[in-house]
Amino acid sequence: MEIRSAGVILHSTLTCPHCGHAVTEAMPTDACQWFYDCKACNALLRPKPGDCCVFCSYGTVPCPPVQTGGGCCG
Repeated sequence: MEIRSAGVILHSTLTCPHCGHAVTEAMPTDACQWFYDCKACNALLRPKPGDCCVFCSYGTVPCPPVQTGGGCCG
C-alpha cells in the first residue's frame, strides 16, 4: 500500500545491488538517509555518486525532499 502525506510518498522499496533482496521502508521526511544495512547480506549501502541518499539510488521512490522539489539535502 502506498502511503502519502501532502502528496509525498513516504515508503520506498529498497533493492540491494549485491544480493537483490528487496524491502519496503519508511523514509525520513526531513532528511536524507546516507547509509542502509541490507537485512539479507549485511552489505552497507551508500548513495551512488550524484545521489543524495540510498532511497534515491536503490529505492522505487526518491526521498521526500527530492519529491517536493527541494533537491538533495546532502
